[in-house]
Amino acid sequence: MNLIALGINHNSAHVDVRERVAFAPEQVSEAMNDVCRAADIDEVVVLSTCNRTEIYAVAPPDKPLADKALELIDWMAGYHHLSTDDLKDAAYHHEGEAALRHMVHVAAGLDSMVLGEPQIFGQLKSAYAVATDAGTVGSELGRLFPRVFTIAKKVRTDTAIGENPVSVAFAAVDVARRIFTDLGDCNALLVGAGETIELVTRHLIEAGVSNIVIANRTLGRARELAQQFGAEAVLLSEIPEHLHKSDIVITSTASQLPIIGKGTVESALKARRYRPMLMVDIAVPRDIEPQVSELRDVYLYSVDDLRQIVDGNLRARQQEVSKADEIIAKGIASVGEERRSLGAVDLVKQYRQSAEALRQRELERALASITRGDDPQQVVAQLARAITNKLIHAPTTGLKKASAEGRHDVLGHAARLLGLQVDEAAQGQNVAPLVDSSDTSVIAAAVSKENVGDSESPRTPGPTLQ
Repeated sequence: MNLIALGINHNSAHVDVRERVAFAPEQVSEAMNDVCRAADIDEVVVLSTCNRTEIYAVAPPDKPLADKALELIDWMAGYHHLSTDDLKDAAYHHEGEAALRHMVHVAAGLDSMVLGEPQIFGQLKSAYAVATDAGTVGSELGRLFPRVFTIAKKVRTDTAIGENPVSVAFAAVDVARRIFTDLGDCNALLVGAGETIELVTRHLIEAGVSNIVIANRTLGRARELAQQFGAEAVLLSEIPEHLHKSDIVITSTASQLPIIGKGTVESALKARRYRPMLMVDIAVPRDIEPQVSELRDVYLYSVDDLRQIVDGNLRARQQEVSKADEIIAKGIASVGEERRSLGAVDLVKQYRQSAEALRQRELERALASITRGDDPQQVVAQLARAITNKLIHAPTTGLKKASAEGRHDVLGHAARLLGLQVDEAAQGQNVAPLVDSSDTSVIAAAVSKENVGDSESPRTPGPTLQ
C-alpha cells in the first residue's frame, strides 16, 4: 500500500503556522493537480480545516515512502512560500497501513482537538468529493476512502464517542434539555454577541428553540447576529422588558460588573407567576449576581458548573476510545484482506477465460456430432467427460508432482482450494490427507476414477465454476 498521510495539526504546530499552510477552498483543486505533477504523485486528496492541513497521497512504487514524504513537504513549503526546515519541524507523516489508520482516526474525530467532534467527518467527505471532481482520485483512493468513511461511521454509531457535549456552549443547551421537556415551547434571552453566544444560538436553534432575543451593549453587532439566525436584537438596557418572557437566559459578555441583579430577576419571576427559569452565566467575571441562586424558581449555572459537566463528558468519551480502537483494528484488517484478495483477481480471470474457452470448444464439437446424426445422449455424456477430464488435467498433474516431491503443504492447500474434505488430525500435522507420501498411486487411482465419469455410480459434485 503506497499510501502517505502527511500533515500539520493542532498538536504539531501553533496556529500561526497552521494558518500559513492552510488552503483556501478556491485553491484546493489547483493545488492537488500541482502536487501530482511536481511531486510525481499518482493520486491525492487535500484536507484543510482550521485545526489541520493534511495530504493523503498514493505514490509510485519505485521510491521509498519516506523520501516521497520529504518531497511533499518541499512542495508544500514552496507552494506557501515557507521554509522547508520550519515545515519539517511541524509536520508528521504516516505510511501504508499506519496512514490508513490515521485517516480513520481523523474521520472518526479521535484525532480532533475536541475528542469525538462530528464536523471533521463531513469535512473529510467534502475534501474527497473535491478531489474526485478535480480528477486526482484514482482506483486506490477510490477504494480506500469509502472504507474509511464506513469504519468511521461504525465508530460513531457503535460507541458513545460523540454523545456527550464537550463544549461550554453545547453544555449550556444540554442543561436546558434536562430542565424543559420541550425546548420548542421555550423563549430564550441571550446576553452578549460574541463567538460563544453565536455557538449557543446555533445549538439552541438545532434543539428546536425558535423564539430568541439577543441583547448586547451595541445594537449593530446584536442585529448582525440576530439577522443570521432570525432572532430579535435589543440593547442591554432593554433586558428587564424581556426577562419575564424568557424561560432560558444565557449570558456571555466582557462586562466587569454584573448585568442582571437579584432584584431584576425577582421582578421577572413575579411577572412569570413563578414559572421556573434557567439562567446560565458563562462569563468571567460573572454577568449574573451569585445571589440569584437563592431564588426558589431559578436554576442558576456558572461557567464552573458547566466545566464540571464538560470534564465529566470528556472522561466518558475517553472511555469509549478503546472500543473505537477495536472497531478500527477490525476495519483495517478487513481492508487488508480485501487488498490481498485483489492479488488473485487476474489469476481467477485467466482461469475463468481458460475454462470458458475449453467449454466452448467442446460444445462446438458436440453440436457438430449431433449435426452428423450421432446419438444425442452419447454426445452429451462424451461432452461431460471431456470437459471434466480437461478441467482437472492440469490440477491433477500438479498434485502428482507435489506428492512425488513430498510437498504435503501444497497437497493440503490444494484440498482446501478444491473444496475437498480435509481430515482435521492430518491437517494439524501439516500432512495432506489425500495421499500417502510413499504411494502416489492413490491420487492416480482417484483421478482415473474421476476421469471415467461412470454415470451409474453416484458422485459428489466438485467445485462449480461461476
